[in-house]
Amino acid sequence: MKEKMKEIGLRITELRKLSDLEVQDMADYLKISRETYQEYEDGEKDIPASILFEIAHKLQVDMGLLLTGEETRMHIFSVTRRGKGVEVGRRKQYQYENLAEKFIHKKAEPFIVTVEPKDAENKPSTNSHPGQEFNYVLDGVLKIYIHDNEIILNEGDSIFFDSSYEHAMEALENKPARFLAVVM
Repeated sequence: MKEKMKEIGLRITELRKLSDLEVQDMADYLKISRETYQEYEDGEKDIPASILFEIAHKLQVDMGLLLTGEETRMHIFSVTRRGKGVEVGRRKQYQYENLAEKFIHKKAEPFIVTVEPKDAENKPSTNSHPGQEFNYVLDGVLKIYIHDNEIILNEGDSIFFDSSYEHAMEALENKPARFLAVVM
């Protein structure tokens, strides 16, 4: 995983330089510290999928290029077979599987996200990102924290929300929860 983080960081660095952007420009755009952004480029820190999405947007490339190093080419359709999506383990509490990394000019990024149950009694750490998000629970029970609200979703339930509000997900009943997430 550490090697993959370094590869992604190198691709981002190269694309940023080709775009005549400085590290501080990217940090300001992402609303994070210069140090945190530099850790992403250096491959020292996991990049949350939502941040990867924003970096791809700023650099005007498809997220698939950042993940795989290959230019996206599919423009009519792209099929991803079960378990074959590019894994994006960018946040410790979630595992992401990108379902459309080869499709060019996407208007959204679809993922299968797995949230493992945790022992701690504390609320999971939140994040936010520009845009909107749709989540559909495939397996398990998921608690969503969003803007001072706590919502329980069961298998087959879904939620659509403004992802600029702080949000987090937690698996309940001591079992993993899997959901389809579409980030727009």
